[in-house]
Amino acid sequence: MHPGRFDIWFNLFFMPLQSDDENMGYCSYTYTVTVNADSELMSNISLETASAVLQSCIKLYGATDFKKSIDEVVLDIRDLCKANRCCLLLTDFEAETCRLLSDSHIKEGEMGPIENLLDDSFFEIVKTWPATIDGSDFLMIKNQQDMEVLRSRNQLWYESLKGFDVRTLVLFPLVYNGDTKGYIWVTDFDVDNSLKIRETLELTTYFIAYAIANYQLLNRLEIMSSVDLLTGVYNRNAMNNRVDRYTSGKMALPRKYGIVFADLNGLKQANDTGGHSAGDKLLKGAAEVLRQLFYDSNIYRAGGDEFMIIAENVPEEEIEKRMEKIRLDSESPENISFAVGGYYESEGGDIRFAMRTADERMYADKERYYKKFPERKRK
Repeated sequence: MHPGRFDIWFNLFFMPLQSDDENMGYCSYTYTVTVNADSELMSNISLETASAVLQSCIKLYGATDFKKSIDEVVLDIRDLCKANRCCLLLTDFEAETCRLLSDSHIKEGEMGPIENLLDDSFFEIVKTWPATIDGSDFLMIKNQQDMEVLRSRNQLWYESLKGFDVRTLVLFPLVYNGDTKGYIWVTDFDVDNSLKIRETLELTTYFIAYAIANYQLLNRLEIMSSVDLLTGVYNRNAMNNRVDRYTSGKMALPRKYGIVFADLNGLKQANDTGGHSAGDKLLKGAAEVLRQLFYDSNIYRAGGDEFMIIAENVPEEEIEKRMEKIRLDSESPENISFAVGGYYESEGGDIRFAMRTADERMYADKERYYKKFPERKRK
């Protein structure tokens, strides 16, 4: 075991000793300590447990659909424990948030849908879990006596469990590289099978935590490769990939779609007068304006001060209405100013032609704007 408050691993041995007093029990307690986990000791398990753990590993790493494989593993754990419910919760202790990743249950019971519980008050309970299981690497409540021990440690959580009529519970943190990724818990389980449940979950949660960490890393990398970190809209790489999927036939191009190019006016002046921080602020404001107007479309930062919007299945008159609002708002020096150009396709035509046409119209609009307001022309 690896208690959270220690940087070492313990291999514990308990040997029961004979007692002449029926009300008093004795055992010898010894342990060895290692800095790192001993894989040989961790894998020294029964064939039945090894089979269950191996089955979970194959599902976690052999499937392309991460959510589906997690759901299958959580269902397997519930079946193994002969429990009413098994839940996997992801946690972020810095942001003080949690979200449900998977839930398998026979009946809702007093608890009802787990999603309805995941509010700020629920995280107040989650925050107490590390201290409650401190000194061990899991928590198991098998009977009323264990529940009373929980009551003495954590009155808040005890009251919550009693309110939902939870009588037995197993809770394991999902820890990877010292970071708690979440928790998995089982309620109303088969207490006669406690040792097997513990042995299986100790190893299974080890691999689940690794799978979650890997999944979250890939998600972060995907976001970094497709989202403009300054403005929060999609970046040019994501735009090119989307267009390439359309042109290669990997993604069906809608019959009706609109392309809008919006070029931000005044970015150079903002950088020259207020520095790049002022320019960054202007770009973020521009992205927010476009997000509010094109809330139902994909927005891309195509270049330094240029944005492109792909509006699928948005009526042509609606796109024109939104572009006209941008033009009118841009005439006021208090507002963020754009030059815009659009092209609407109703027959599923060439998207690259639509992009070129919208871009040309955007530059024509920019010329119109500066002819009307020559004093605002960039130097």
